[in-house]
Amino acid sequence: MKNIIFYVGYEDELSLALIQKIFSQLNHDYLIGAKFPGKGAGYLKKNIKSFNELAKGIPFLLLTDLDNDECAPTKIRDWIKVPLNPNFLFRIAVRESESWVLADRESFSKFLKISINKIPYNTDAIDDPKRFLIKLVNSSSKNNLKHDIVPAKKSTACIGKNYNEPLVCFVHGEWDLYKAAEHSESLKRMIGRLQSFIPHLDSWK
Repeated sequence: MKNIIFYVGYEDELSLALIQKIFSQLNHDYLIGAKFPGKGAGYLKKNIKSFNELAKGIPFLLLTDLDNDECAPTKIRDWIKVPLNPNFLFRIAVRESESWVLADRESFSKFLKISINKIPYNTDAIDDPKRFLIKLVNSSSKNNLKHDIVPAKKSTACIGKNYNEPLVCFVHGEWDLYKAAEHSESLKRMIGRLQSFIPHLDSWK
């Protein structure tokens, strides 16, 4: 079956960029239809039952971050108490989508012009990937990236004013799905789930 259209739910623009790049690099004809941006996890959690119902008519991919939750199965049980529709793919980045960005260690180190050794081999094990990424950027010689991604001095913000744009550009450009999957088990599971996905036609009747 070709040209399988997915509705997608996601936390932010970086998560959407990752979904788009994953779809483009998989050897499948997956297309994105309607988009449901969450601006964080709250909207996604609130509407997950509706997304699960929508999946009866069209495949739905929801991508969220594990954050401080214990594990992915625990988060799934906390978010939804009814059985998942077979066309509903609930995927979780451990611990944040930034860990998937960092997982292409070679490309990201070149992007920042830093040593690859500064990036852990297993990026899923980083406790706070967003904070870790910002520290890496702050150690870079690329002042334009520091200006965009690192919070300004004395600022109470957690991220820079233009945090997403350069990272989204990096994902669409240099980031390689299969290199990244070597260093992130949660990303590898995402790939496996998409590669094995077969639309449940009974639910489309």
